Amino acid sequence: MMEVLVQGILLGGLYCLFAQGLSVMFGVMRLTNIAQGDFIVLAAFVGVALAAQFGGGFMLALLALLPVSFVIGHQLQARVLNPTMGKDPLPSLVVTFGLSIVIQNGLQEIFSADPRSLPSDGLNTQSFELAGMYIGVLPVLIFVAALMCTGFLQWLFSSTKLGRAFRAVSDDREISEIMGLHAKRIYALATGIAFVLIAIAGWFQSLRTTVAPTDGPMLLLFAFEAVIIGGMGSFWGTLVGAMVLGVTQQIGFRLDPGWGLWLGHLVFLLVLVVRPQGLFPKTRG
Repeated sequence: MMEVLVQGILLGGLYCLFAQGLSVMFGVMRLTNIAQGDFIVLAAFVGVALAAQFGGGFMLALLALLPVSFVIGHQLQARVLNPTMGKDPLPSLVVTFGLSIVIQNGLQEIFSADPRSLPSDGLNTQSFELAGMYIGVLPVLIFVAALMCTGFLQWLFSSTKLGRAFRAVSDDREISEIMGLHAKRIYALATGIAFVLIAIAGWFQSLRTTVAPTDGPMLLLFAFEAVIIGGMGSFWGTLVGAMVLGVTQQIGFRLDPGWGLWLGHLVFLLVLVVRPQGLFPKTRG
């Protein structure tokens, strides 16, 4: 059981990276990004393409991917999503659903349906022994990255001027604009940050395993379940929710190979029924 717990927690780190961009966009704009998983897959394929094009290693692909992702997220929000923002969530849901379809079909046209992965120079197969267990180096790095991203987001939102602006437009857009904030510019910055997190998630996913153009909905489901279990808009809650999901899946896989994902979905539904606001819902103000 100790090995199951450790592997589940490490898997939760990956799910946390999948989910934090979704948590940022919902926390600031109350926007549920249906294309979250597809953007993760897109980032993975772009990273693979960059590494192949320039002949660099996987770290060079990440360094190139992060600023590009920020610009894409910023411009997507400023030019496409901002006009859909309002009290009715349906327009933004429809737009992100459309983006999901476009990304999946575009990736299949450009890269075909074949899975791809980012060459890791053996990093995805390295492991070390701890207390009689063999633990992968890459899963540990992913979990550390998840902790760092979560801590950065919490610091950004709670201790910086930009974070106070994020919270202000989230709590009351009209009042914040009266006080001099430009809500649409704040939204664009938040989405840019969310896309940096998406890029990190896609980069790690392509290092960890192969990625196919149609993987987006599955990754969205894991991200959505982690956010709901932890509490919408709560960064540490998202991390905890992701670990709960990862541990639950590992327990299911240990009981029966076909039970892993099913048991994770079951826990998600139980939390949704018993505590729909999540384990650690975001506090306003």
